[in-house]
Amino acid sequence: MPETNAPSSAAQGIDPSLFDEPAAVDPVAGPVAVDTTAESPTEVISAVPAPRTRHRKAVTARTEMTRRILRIAVPTTLVAATLVACTTSSGPPPPPTVRVERTSVTTAVSSSGSLTAVTSQNLGFLKGGQLKTVDVKVGQKVTAGQVLATVDDTQLRHVLEQQQGQLASQQAALNRIVNATTVTGAENTTNQAGEILDATQDQASATVDADDVAVERAKKQLDFDEDASDDIDDQLDQAENGCDASGGTPSSSSIDTSGLLSGILGQSDSDGDGDGGGDGDGESDSAKERKKRLEAALKAAGSLAGSLVSSSASSSNPACMQVATLQSAQTQADRQVVASRTALEQAEARRDVDEASSRVQVENARQGVVTAQNNLDSAQTDRPSLIAQQRGLVAVSQAAVASAQKDVDDTVLRATADGTIAALNGAVGEVLAPSAGTTPLAPGSTGAIPGADTPTSPAAGTVSRPGGTQFLVLDNVDTFEVVVPFEESDAVRVSPNQRVDVRFDAVPDLTLPGNVVAVSPSASALSGVISYYVTVGLSQSDPRLRNGQTAQASVVTSELRDVLAVPNTAIRRQGGRTQVTVQRFDGQQVVDITPGVVGDTYTQVLSGLSAGDEVVVPNGR
Repeated sequence: MPETNAPSSAAQGIDPSLFDEPAAVDPVAGPVAVDTTAESPTEVISAVPAPRTRHRKAVTARTEMTRRILRIAVPTTLVAATLVACTTSSGPPPPPTVRVERTSVTTAVSSSGSLTAVTSQNLGFLKGGQLKTVDVKVGQKVTAGQVLATVDDTQLRHVLEQQQGQLASQQAALNRIVNATTVTGAENTTNQAGEILDATQDQASATVDADDVAVERAKKQLDFDEDASDDIDDQLDQAENGCDASGGTPSSSSIDTSGLLSGILGQSDSDGDGDGGGDGDGESDSAKERKKRLEAALKAAGSLAGSLVSSSASSSNPACMQVATLQSAQTQADRQVVASRTALEQAEARRDVDEASSRVQVENARQGVVTAQNNLDSAQTDRPSLIAQQRGLVAVSQAAVASAQKDVDDTVLRATADGTIAALNGAVGEVLAPSAGTTPLAPGSTGAIPGADTPTSPAAGTVSRPGGTQFLVLDNVDTFEVVVPFEESDAVRVSPNQRVDVRFDAVPDLTLPGNVVAVSPSASALSGVISYYVTVGLSQSDPRLRNGQTAQASVVTSELRDVLAVPNTAIRRQGGRTQVTVQRFDGQQVVDITPGVVGDTYTQVLSGLSAGDEVVVPNGR
């Protein structure tokens, strides 16, 4: 090799005068430098200048001799090189080599997924209905709150009006209860019942008092009449005794004293109090007065009888004449006593009746007071409960109105966030079913899992609807993320914040960096393989990206930076030894190395190699 390559340099027009320096005339170093140039031009550049730092002196005799040798040797060497080139040009090319250098040793897991918007929402009408307007188109950008579409709200507005009327009725009932005078009226009734009771008690007391006075007066009248009767009896007894003593016979004719006696016996106590005050001798003034009147009446009767006897020239005894008169007076007195006793009994009976009637009246008045008080207590107790009950009914009506109002409001579909209309399924006049679809979200994201809500195999002859059964799909297509399913053996090596390199089938020249956002905690069976969804956030974007594009994600699970490493294809292991083939100036040499971390592409070298060594990479590996 050194011999054949040295003339090659001269053949390319290298001036022999370049070897005037001592390094060029070294019989050993010179050929080596030329050989390095032929084998590896890079090494020639780095190896040749080194000797130039030595021996920069004027040309000597030895230098001149070297020049002469070169003038003779160069033509000969050119001929030999030409022969060697002719004989070796048809042989196999030398194996490729790779320079040993410091780099990063990484391991990664890869899988294929899809690009998806960071936010995706299925929108529709909660109650459904007939489409009235559609104000957007697929691909149109919208802002939060913008009207997207409307459905007919006629029926829902009728329901709202009914609920509002019911609320007004319940509110009026509440106002009536709050402003009612039930408690005040019950208080007034109770007060009036108390006054009636007092008046009834006063009336009953007055009636009983009057009856007591009447009974007492009747008693006095009876006592007076009995006393008068007793006095007449005494006078009659004296007159009869006097007549008998004189041997006379009572006259059959009598003086009419009924008028006189009636005036006396029929009178009661003149002062009406039945009590003359008394004089201390046990006899009242009224009794004395009655006695005086009686005696005066009897004297008058006797004088009348005497005058009648003298005028009639009768020889009869006066006492005998008084007997007939007193007998008539006695009869009249007895009658008066009976009448007075009857009056007393009637007065006592009336008093008993009035007492019973008064008790009934008083008890009725008391019952009225109790009833009024019960009504007042009931009104006071029921008022808070009735108000609370009616307020509850008002609250129910208010909730019904709010629900009906929301139904009316929901007939207008608005954008919930800024985004782009990704799918739209409906035209004006068509009837939509109530929306009930939900978005399957990617782990740790508000974006959807691509294809999770789309039929995998539509019926023959049909076209798969964008967005599935949803009326409208709103995506944020300005920012993307990648959702990738990893098999369970790879998923256990993936964790949040790991670095990811993402490539796209549709854009082969584009590779974007990203990081793991989240890993699904639950598995999904995809084509019979247990997999876990992983969400990858992209650090950059590109205008060529589209929602749903296929993406290849390589998650870096471990990384060792700035270490000496060689490609895995350059390493072979035999008998527990790890070896590489090193290309040196004098040929290939097998070298034992101590490996460190083994990555997907490179293996760390702990010893056995140095930076800049060229290792052979076998063909086909």
